[in-house]
Amino acid sequence: MSGSKKYNFRKGEVVVVDKPLHWTSFDVVNKLRYPLKKKYNIKRFKVGHAGTLDPLATGLLVICTGKMTKEINAFVLDSKEYTGVIQLGATTPSYDLETEIDATFPTDHIDQDLVNQVISQFSGTIKQVPPIYSAKKVDGKRAYDLARKGIEVELKENEITIIDLELNLTDNHQITFKVNCGKGTYIRSLANDIGKALNSGGHLIELRRTRSGRFTTSDAKSVEQWVKIINDTVVLEDMI
Repeated sequence: MSGSKKYNFRKGEVVVVDKPLHWTSFDVVNKLRYPLKKKYNIKRFKVGHAGTLDPLATGLLVICTGKMTKEINAFVLDSKEYTGVIQLGATTPSYDLETEIDATFPTDHIDQDLVNQVISQFSGTIKQVPPIYSAKKVDGKRAYDLARKGIEVELKENEITIIDLELNLTDNHQITFKVNCGKGTYIRSLANDIGKALNSGGHLIELRRTRSGRFTTSDAKSVEQWVKIINDTVVLEDMI
Protein backbone atom coordinates (compact mmCIF):
# COMPACT_ATOMS: atom_id res chain seq x y z
CA MET A 1 0.00 0.00 0.00
CA SER A 2 2.81 2.40 0.86
CA GLY A 3 4.54 1.80 -2.49
CA SER A 4 8.09 3.02 -3.03
CA LYS A 5 7.71 6.26 -1.05
CA LYS A 6 9.41 6.30 2.33
CA TYR A 7 7.58 8.25 4.99
CA ASN A 8 9.08 9.99 7.98
CA PHE A 9 6.03 11.09 9.91
CA ARG A 10 8.06 12.31 12.87
CA LYS A 11 10.23 14.60 10.77
CA GLY A 12 7.07 15.76 9.05
CA GLU A 13 4.65 14.69 6.34
CA VAL A 14 1.54 16.08 4.67
CA VAL A 15 -1.18 13.44 4.88
CA VAL A 16 -4.01 14.11 2.43
CA VAL A 17 -7.18 12.37 3.59
CA ASP A 18 -10.55 11.84 1.92
CA LYS A 19 -12.71 12.43 5.00
CA PRO A 20 -15.74 10.14 5.29
CA LEU A 21 -19.26 11.32 6.05
CA HIS A 22 -20.17 11.87 9.74
CA TRP A 23 -16.53 12.02 10.89
CA THR A 24 -15.29 15.24 12.48
CA SER A 25 -11.91 16.58 11.42
CA PHE A 26 -10.72 15.85 14.97
CA ASP A 27 -11.87 12.22 14.56
CA VAL A 28 -9.50 11.89 11.60
CA VAL A 29 -6.60 13.47 13.51
CA ASN A 30 -7.15 11.10 16.46
CA LYS A 31 -7.45 8.05 14.20
CA LEU A 32 -4.04 8.83 12.69
CA ARG A 33 -2.37 10.01 15.89
CA TYR A 34 -2.88 6.71 17.73
CA PRO A 35 -0.87 4.49 15.33
CA LEU A 36 1.77 7.24 14.99
CA LYS A 37 2.25 7.36 18.77
CA LYS A 38 2.55 3.59 18.81
CA LYS A 39 4.89 3.42 15.81
CA TYR A 40 7.31 6.06 17.10
CA ASN A 41 6.76 5.34 20.82
CA ILE A 42 5.95 8.98 21.53
CA LYS A 43 3.20 9.94 23.97
CA ARG A 44 2.53 13.34 22.43
CA PHE A 45 2.87 13.03 18.68
CA LYS A 46 2.20 16.27 16.77
CA VAL A 47 -0.71 15.92 14.33
CA GLY A 48 -3.02 18.69 13.13
CA HIS A 49 -5.41 19.55 10.31
CA ALA A 50 -5.37 22.59 8.02
CA GLY A 51 -8.99 23.62 7.76
CA THR A 52 -12.00 22.01 9.41
CA LEU A 53 -14.57 19.99 7.49
CA ASP A 54 -18.03 19.64 9.03
CA PRO A 55 -19.18 16.12 9.97
CA LEU A 56 -21.80 16.23 7.19
CA ALA A 57 -19.15 17.08 4.59
CA THR A 58 -16.77 14.71 2.82
CA GLY A 59 -13.57 15.19 0.89
CA LEU A 60 -10.15 16.71 1.18
CA LEU A 61 -8.64 17.16 4.62
CA VAL A 62 -4.99 18.19 4.82
CA ILE A 63 -3.26 16.70 7.87
CA CYS A 64 0.27 17.61 8.98
CA THR A 65 2.52 15.49 11.18
CA GLY A 66 5.68 16.18 13.13
CA LYS A 67 7.54 19.34 12.19
CA MET A 68 5.20 19.93 9.24
CA THR A 69 2.58 21.09 11.76
CA LYS A 70 4.46 24.40 11.70
CA GLU A 71 3.15 24.86 8.14
CA ILE A 72 -0.53 24.43 9.04
CA ASN A 73 -1.27 28.17 9.08
CA ALA A 74 0.10 28.49 5.54
CA PHE A 75 -2.13 25.64 4.33
CA VAL A 76 -5.16 27.23 6.02
CA LEU A 77 -4.65 30.34 3.88
CA ASP A 78 -4.94 28.31 0.66
CA SER A 79 -8.05 28.64 -1.49
CA LYS A 80 -10.53 25.77 -1.37
CA GLU A 81 -12.88 24.22 -3.92
CA TYR A 82 -16.19 22.59 -3.02
CA THR A 83 -19.08 20.88 -4.79
CA GLY A 84 -22.47 20.21 -3.29
CA VAL A 85 -26.24 20.57 -3.32
CA ILE A 86 -28.50 23.29 -1.90
CA GLN A 87 -32.13 22.48 -1.16
CA LEU A 88 -34.34 25.49 -1.87
CA GLY A 89 -37.66 26.30 -0.22
CA ALA A 90 -36.64 25.68 3.39
CA THR A 91 -34.13 26.79 6.01
CA THR A 92 -32.62 25.19 9.11
CA PRO A 93 -30.92 26.89 12.08
CA SER A 94 -27.60 25.20 11.24
CA TYR A 95 -27.97 25.94 7.49
CA ASP A 96 -27.58 22.20 6.80
CA LEU A 97 -29.11 18.86 7.79
CA GLU A 98 -27.80 18.88 11.37
CA THR A 99 -31.00 20.59 12.53
CA GLU A 100 -34.66 20.35 11.52
CA ILE A 101 -36.40 22.69 9.07
CA ASP A 102 -37.57 25.85 10.83
CA ALA A 103 -39.25 27.71 7.94
CA THR A 104 -40.51 27.06 4.40
CA PHE A 105 -40.64 29.39 1.40
CA PRO A 106 -42.07 29.49 -2.15
CA THR A 107 -39.94 28.17 -5.01
CA ASP A 108 -42.24 28.29 -8.07
CA HIS A 109 -40.75 31.61 -9.19
CA ILE A 110 -37.20 30.24 -9.36
CA ASP A 111 -35.73 29.31 -12.74
CA GLN A 112 -32.19 29.08 -14.12
CA ASP A 113 -32.32 32.67 -15.40
CA LEU A 114 -33.00 33.94 -11.87
CA VAL A 115 -30.25 31.68 -10.50
CA ASN A 116 -27.82 33.11 -13.06
CA GLN A 117 -28.76 36.65 -12.04
CA VAL A 118 -27.82 36.15 -8.38
CA ILE A 119 -24.38 34.70 -9.10
CA SER A 120 -22.93 38.21 -9.45
CA GLN A 121 -23.95 38.94 -5.84
CA PHE A 122 -21.52 36.24 -4.74
CA SER A 123 -18.41 37.24 -6.64
CA GLY A 124 -15.17 38.74 -5.40
CA THR A 125 -14.85 40.09 -1.85
CA ILE A 126 -18.19 39.94 -0.03
CA LYS A 127 -19.50 40.04 3.54
CA GLN A 128 -20.67 36.83 5.20
CA VAL A 129 -22.08 36.01 8.64
CA PRO A 130 -20.90 32.60 9.95
CA PRO A 131 -23.57 30.08 10.98
CA ILE A 132 -24.52 30.15 14.65
CA TYR A 133 -23.77 26.42 14.61
CA SER A 134 -20.07 26.99 14.04
CA ALA A 135 -16.81 26.89 15.96
CA LYS A 136 -16.62 30.69 16.11
CA LYS A 137 -16.04 31.92 19.65
CA VAL A 138 -18.46 34.23 21.47
CA ASP A 139 -17.18 35.49 24.83
CA GLY A 140 -14.71 32.61 24.89
CA LYS A 141 -17.28 29.92 24.12
CA ARG A 142 -17.97 28.05 20.88
CA ALA A 143 -21.03 29.40 19.08
CA TYR A 144 -22.41 25.92 18.46
CA ASP A 145 -22.28 25.08 22.17
CA LEU A 146 -24.35 28.18 22.95
CA ALA A 147 -26.76 27.54 20.08
CA ARG A 148 -27.38 23.95 21.16
CA LYS A 149 -28.29 25.22 24.64
CA GLY A 150 -30.84 27.58 23.11
CA ILE A 151 -28.78 30.69 23.91
CA GLU A 152 -29.17 33.46 21.34
CA VAL A 153 -25.96 34.00 19.40
CA GLU A 154 -25.01 37.01 17.29
CA LEU A 155 -21.92 36.69 15.10
CA LYS A 156 -20.10 39.46 13.26
CA GLU A 157 -19.74 39.66 9.50
CA ASN A 158 -16.48 38.52 7.94
CA GLU A 159 -14.97 39.46 4.61
CA ILE A 160 -14.56 36.44 2.34
CA THR A 161 -13.52 35.96 -1.27
CA ILE A 162 -15.49 33.99 -3.85
CA ILE A 163 -13.15 33.37 -6.78
CA ASP A 164 -15.59 31.43 -8.94
CA LEU A 165 -19.13 30.11 -8.49
CA GLU A 166 -21.28 27.82 -10.63
CA LEU A 167 -24.97 27.28 -9.81
CA ASN A 168 -27.28 24.92 -11.69
CA LEU A 169 -30.97 24.47 -10.92
CA THR A 170 -32.07 20.82 -10.96
CA ASP A 171 -35.18 18.80 -10.12
CA ASN A 172 -36.83 18.98 -6.68
CA HIS A 173 -35.94 22.68 -6.36
CA GLN A 174 -32.28 21.93 -5.76
CA ILE A 175 -29.12 23.71 -6.88
CA THR A 176 -25.90 21.86 -7.60
CA PHE A 177 -22.87 24.08 -7.16
CA LYS A 178 -19.13 24.35 -7.54
CA VAL A 179 -17.30 27.10 -5.70
CA ASN A 180 -13.68 28.21 -5.52
CA CYS A 181 -13.23 30.41 -2.47
CA GLY A 182 -10.74 31.96 -0.10
CA LYS A 183 -10.07 31.16 3.56
CA GLY A 184 -12.81 31.48 6.15
CA THR A 185 -15.70 30.87 3.77
CA TYR A 186 -18.65 29.01 5.28
CA ILE A 187 -20.41 27.10 2.52
CA ARG A 188 -23.45 26.62 4.77
CA SER A 189 -23.80 30.39 5.05
CA LEU A 190 -23.36 30.68 1.30
CA ALA A 191 -26.24 28.22 0.79
CA ASN A 192 -28.44 30.21 3.17
CA ASP A 193 -27.55 33.51 1.50
CA ILE A 194 -28.22 32.14 -1.99
CA GLY A 195 -31.66 31.04 -0.82
CA LYS A 196 -32.36 34.57 0.43
CA ALA A 197 -31.08 36.14 -2.80
CA LEU A 198 -33.60 34.00 -4.70
CA ASN A 199 -36.44 35.35 -2.49
CA SER A 200 -36.80 31.92 -0.95
CA GLY A 201 -34.84 29.87 1.56
CA GLY A 202 -32.03 27.37 1.22
CA HIS A 203 -29.95 24.93 3.22
CA LEU A 204 -27.02 22.68 2.42
CA ILE A 205 -27.82 18.99 1.92
CA GLU A 206 -24.54 17.79 0.42
CA LEU A 207 -20.96 19.08 0.53
CA ARG A 208 -17.60 17.80 -0.68
CA ARG A 209 -14.24 19.56 -0.60
CA THR A 210 -12.45 18.69 -3.84
CA ARG A 211 -9.35 20.88 -3.54
CA SER A 212 -7.26 22.66 -0.93
CA GLY A 213 -4.38 24.68 -2.33
CA ARG A 214 -2.31 22.41 -4.57
CA PHE A 215 -3.95 19.24 -3.24
CA THR A 216 -6.97 17.57 -4.86
CA THR A 217 -9.03 14.50 -4.04
CA SER A 218 -6.93 12.55 -6.54
CA ASP A 219 -4.02 13.00 -4.08
CA ALA A 220 -6.07 11.75 -1.14
CA LYS A 221 -6.25 8.36 0.54
CA SER A 222 -8.82 6.97 2.95
CA VAL A 223 -8.19 6.97 6.69
CA GLU A 224 -7.80 3.19 6.57
CA GLN A 225 -5.19 3.42 3.81
CA TRP A 226 -3.16 5.94 5.80
CA VAL A 227 -3.35 3.81 8.95
CA LYS A 228 -1.95 0.87 6.97
CA ILE A 229 0.83 3.03 5.54
CA ILE A 230 1.74 4.20 9.06
CA ASN A 231 1.73 0.64 10.39
CA ASP A 232 3.87 -0.58 7.45
CA THR A 233 6.40 2.25 7.72
CA VAL A 234 9.88 1.20 8.78
CA VAL A 235 11.30 3.54 11.41
CA LEU A 236 15.07 3.92 11.06
CA GLU A 237 17.28 5.79 13.51
CA ASP A 238 18.57 8.08 10.77
CA MET A 239 14.99 8.97 9.81
CA ILE A 240 14.13 10.37 13.25
